[in-house]
Amino acid sequence: MGSILPVLFLAIAVLTMVTTMHRIAANEKVQIGTLKALGFRDRKIIRHYTCYGLVIGLVGTLLGVLLGYGVAAMIISPEGTMSTYFDIPEWKLVMPPMCVPILIFVVLLLTLISYLSVKKMLKGTAADALRPYAPKAMKKSVIEKLPFWEKLPFGTKWNIRDVFRHKSRSAMTLVGVIGCMLLLVGGLGMKDTMENFMKSLDEDISNYTTKVTLSESAPNNEAEKLAENLNGDFVASSGISYEGENIALEVYHSDNDKIRFIDKNNELSKLGDDGVYLCLRLEDTANIGDTIEFSPYRSDEIYKVKVAGYLRSLMTECIIMSDTYAQSAGIPYHISSIYTDEISENIENFSIISAKQDKKTIMESYDSFMEIMNLMVMIFVLAAVILGVVVLYNLGVMSYVERSRELATLKVLGFRDRHIGRLLISQNIWLTVIGIIIGLPAGAGVLYALITSLVSEYELSMTIGILTYSVSVLLTFGVSLLVSWMVARKNRKIDMVEALKCAE
Repeated sequence: MGSILPVLFLAIAVLTMVTTMHRIAANEKVQIGTLKALGFRDRKIIRHYTCYGLVIGLVGTLLGVLLGYGVAAMIISPEGTMSTYFDIPEWKLVMPPMCVPILIFVVLLLTLISYLSVKKMLKGTAADALRPYAPKAMKKSVIEKLPFWEKLPFGTKWNIRDVFRHKSRSAMTLVGVIGCMLLLVGGLGMKDTMENFMKSLDEDISNYTTKVTLSESAPNNEAEKLAENLNGDFVASSGISYEGENIALEVYHSDNDKIRFIDKNNELSKLGDDGVYLCLRLEDTANIGDTIEFSPYRSDEIYKVKVAGYLRSLMTECIIMSDTYAQSAGIPYHISSIYTDEISENIENFSIISAKQDKKTIMESYDSFMEIMNLMVMIFVLAAVILGVVVLYNLGVMSYVERSRELATLKVLGFRDRHIGRLLISQNIWLTVIGIIIGLPAGAGVLYALITSLVSEYELSMTIGILTYSVSVLLTFGVSLLVSWMVARKNRKIDMVEALKCAE
């Protein structure tokens, strides 16, 4: 979370600042030219507009630090969600040392963006700066040379030419749409993945009612007798050293189907007696049929076993085997838990029993984890909407300012406001469609990075539901259409005389 989310939000901040400063510089082009004509030197004008980025950076950084501390205090506190997992002597927030240079870099970057935006407007003489924006002359593009070009409607030709004439603005629009899709698919996909994980844990693997935890001194023969009386299955878990790493060895007796196993395709799989099964995180260490070696924790004894397959271990990095195979290979184990359908209140308190837990209680313990996940998803969705609205609106206003003379010309020629509005909206729709097509796989890539970085201790199966794709596409389209409609309405207030005037 500390390595992925800040990068995404920093990219959002930079893109927002780039579009905002370009918009400010374009809107105040005539004012900049006026200041230059009145004798203000370039460096003074540059200093004035550069302060925009500097002030915004400083104020935003200060507010961000305060807000960051506030949010962190709600999560990392004795009353926060993290208190479910950790018992810390002193709940004290500490800013990592790397944050200070990063914050300084952000402020300097925003200042540089402001500087470059206004410097471009100061090129040439004061008369050049006072002249209204004029689109650059262009040669015919490759598309215009194709045979079907003359058959295209006027609006399509006009928008295609504008996209090629303003490549940087079109590219930033695409980046804004892709970023919006990336955050939505990544955030909502993480929610789908975690819900699928909880469903697999609850319905596929855990087919019991009560988990009975045994004491460390419980003999195996008494544990087996208790499991038989409860008509349950048992597991023996211990630490081993394998390939230089400390992992878990889990020995199962699963004849009563209280504990189930799933393969890499999330299909139910039977635990055989012909070898051991590696979890998916150990899949690259050995092939099926290979013989591997491991040693019990703090022991020099080496055991050689055959690899029979791979299983998805949702919780731990481990090697799995049946109790039958363990006995045939001479591997000692100590039964630690029994899984049964008996209600915990109906199970007698034998001396070998240390605790009893209902499966419902165990599943409820994950609620705090899901609360953190849902909070992160909400942040992703909110960031996506803010990114889409701010960036696309800024770019839409820039497009309107740059094409004001063209729009006024169309109105003089008899085009009605709704026709011109349709032209403006259609271009955004094209770019939105392209951005969505690129953003869908990019969002899946971000989701994969989130899964491997945030929850690497679990073997999650990346899941993106149809609803996630639908909501991401519809929300992105909705934001794009809303912004396009807001910009298109400006066309009704355009002053045709002022827009068509040109300084000689």
